[in-house]
Amino acid sequence: MPVRNPVAQGPVNPPAHTVDGFVEAFLRELNFGQGVLLSRSTVNDQYLALARTVQQYLVAGWLETGARRRQGDRKIIGYLSAEYLLGRQLDNALMATTLGEIAEEAMTQCGLDLARLRAQEIEPGLGNGGLGRLAACFVDSLATLDVPCIGYGIRYEYGIFRQTFVDDRQAEVPDSWLSLGSPWEFPHPERQVRVAFGGRTETTTDEQGRERTTWIPAWDVLGIPYHYMVPGYRNGSVNTLRLWSAKATQAFDLQIFNSGDYAEAVRSQTFAENISKVLYPEDSTPQGKELRLQQQYFFVACSLHDFIENTLPRDFDLRRLPERIIFQLNDTHPVIGIPELMRILVDLKGFEWDEAWDITRECFAYTCHTLLPEALEVWPVELLGRLLPRHLEIIYRINDNFLDEVREAYPGDADRVRRMSIIAEGPQRAVRMAYLATIGGSRVNGVAELQSQLLREKVLPDFSELWPDKFTNITNGVTPRRFLHQANPLLSTLITEAIGPSWVTDLEQLRGLEPYADDAGFREQFQAVKQANKERLYRELRARDGLELPRHAMLDVMVKRLHEYKRQTLKLLHIVSLYDDLISGDVSPADMVSRTFVFGAKAAPGYYMAKEIIYLINSVGRTINEDKRIEGALSVAFPANYNVTLAEKVVPAADLSEQISLAGKEASGTGNMKFALNGALTIGTDDGANVEIRALVGDDNFFLFGLTEPEAEQLRADGYDPKAFYRSDEKLRRTLDLLGSGIFTGGDASASAPLVQNLLHDDPFMALADFRSYLDAQTRVDEAYRDSDAWTRSAILNVARTGFFSSDRSMRDYLDRVWLA
Repeated sequence: MPVRNPVAQGPVNPPAHTVDGFVEAFLRELNFGQGVLLSRSTVNDQYLALARTVQQYLVAGWLETGARRRQGDRKIIGYLSAEYLLGRQLDNALMATTLGEIAEEAMTQCGLDLARLRAQEIEPGLGNGGLGRLAACFVDSLATLDVPCIGYGIRYEYGIFRQTFVDDRQAEVPDSWLSLGSPWEFPHPERQVRVAFGGRTETTTDEQGRERTTWIPAWDVLGIPYHYMVPGYRNGSVNTLRLWSAKATQAFDLQIFNSGDYAEAVRSQTFAENISKVLYPEDSTPQGKELRLQQQYFFVACSLHDFIENTLPRDFDLRRLPERIIFQLNDTHPVIGIPELMRILVDLKGFEWDEAWDITRECFAYTCHTLLPEALEVWPVELLGRLLPRHLEIIYRINDNFLDEVREAYPGDADRVRRMSIIAEGPQRAVRMAYLATIGGSRVNGVAELQSQLLREKVLPDFSELWPDKFTNITNGVTPRRFLHQANPLLSTLITEAIGPSWVTDLEQLRGLEPYADDAGFREQFQAVKQANKERLYRELRARDGLELPRHAMLDVMVKRLHEYKRQTLKLLHIVSLYDDLISGDVSPADMVSRTFVFGAKAAPGYYMAKEIIYLINSVGRTINEDKRIEGALSVAFPANYNVTLAEKVVPAADLSEQISLAGKEASGTGNMKFALNGALTIGTDDGANVEIRALVGDDNFFLFGLTEPEAEQLRADGYDPKAFYRSDEKLRRTLDLLGSGIFTGGDASASAPLVQNLLHDDPFMALADFRSYLDAQTRVDEAYRDSDAWTRSAILNVARTGFFSSDRSMRDYLDRVWLA
């Protein structure tokens, strides 16, 4: 008699929801999972046992959610993303399961410190910046909203890199996040997918006289899925994140090994596993470019195959595929999925081209996260054809059919046809992936009102003219569970005491805090929370990085990926100008508002200028921190390897949030949202989601500066000359001259020359043009900060008025405008 399915018949019982039940389950995991007695266990043994114990409480909901999804016919969101910046999982799981107090008491009974076990966890190295953190927020919100979702990505063995500093310069070392074990994942090698590369195609005619193409690949790899649970907030719903690891089909050649050539015996294994080794391999070399394309195809091919062959019912009619799935393309990295689905339908399932194309176009939607041309991926035709020959043929046919449509809509407009072609003809023939995504998807969205407008008007204007209804805006959001409730427990408690607990899943309820901004007692409590969060950050930076920071300074924070358009250089110029004021005697330390500047940023390994900026921030910071003449007035902290774990300490402590990109360059930003939600005031340009933040919090609670996007474009069109600003502004001239003098670089003026010369002769993101406006805005910041009561009132209003920036709201917008539209 077959064993009955416990999921189908009823709930799987987790351990008892009591302290005694938790202790029993923890000790069982420690003894039988780790194979040690409590008295002989290490901290890592204890952490792994704790994680697996908490996992037990989630698994029942996960299995039941999966069974319910398979039995129903609700549309599933297949979220395709090259990055997931998840952060630590233990606290998130404890919060989702209401186990926090039980776990703490249970560990106390075992003679253990829960905080110490929490600190043992290494966060997964699966993302880099905002793109990956956004993906993590989105899958969190979809689970909380009980929306069926499978997140698909790559299980990078080493992530991007762990950042260290050597002689003030960035050095990259492997991020060995898996070295002590990963208790949150479930490997499923039996669900492996074979992924092919290279080779050639053959076209034949079948018995019905139809042409059929067969791809004959040259080599292949296996994709092994690892499953992570994504719990909703206290609703029992647990979705799945499915990450793929690359393995060789034949990892070991015994005959070659026995001949003594040990390296050659495992060559195929090494070659295959490179695909999932590192996030964003350095792609300034041909080998790096090829590996990056291999990564992109690998994970979408695995994901599409997995859904069609393993997730859908065996007898499912693929003509109904758009009713069951929409694959959201998180930027251009997964766009190769469009020709891959066409290959599956036409070559493997026998569909006619037109029917397959109709199905495919309804199964994809595209989010564009950038306005920078260099970030809109293009792949050389030669490379794509060599690595994926069948896909290039499919792209050519998609393009031919599309250009016929363009010619019909715009007769005689050959220039438009050339502009809209997926294939760029020069300087080398290349496939424009953003164009393919726009043509092959049902919807295209930007991620903030301004960016979506510029996307339509400047990045993809021909396409928005042809298909105006295809374009929409969905402003990004962040999960309030991790970045307010979990990261800022003191503020979370204060908010709940004021307006009740429902705000955690309905962030617009924060509006109820507005009257409290005029309550002197509440302002005093709010100030105490901010100071306690600062003290927590000081302790963290002392223990983590050996940094000692002044206790009563404004925390002026700029944490984000290091890129010239984000203008860390402008922040650096501001710091140098303040230092110049102090050492020249123009301003005494006693008269200056004390500031601690906190940076966090990684530069891509091959991005020379970004690395030079990091070097100078560290050099300037070291000089300022060691200068006894100004002690207490200015200090600079640049902790290495900024990540989600550190963000959860930095964001709640910040007073001032630096969002200073050149207008028209930042897509949205999500750091700006996190800081505002945690009571930091923003200094920023009218760029990305800053526009919407300022509209919600009000001009009196936001420090605006800088050129608008039209003004920046006009200045560029008129022939931007950064040296003209240098010559006309004495303060700017003194600041740049001081930066370039060698005072910060051990007397070596040549060490700062690359950045200084870049600003004077190129300055592609107009830092010098915005310098004076930025300094004036910082003067307004000083004036406002001196009135601590008024500052706190503005901070409370920032919290109260930014509930719109919940990723729950973003997901509802996607459901209404894209996925179920």
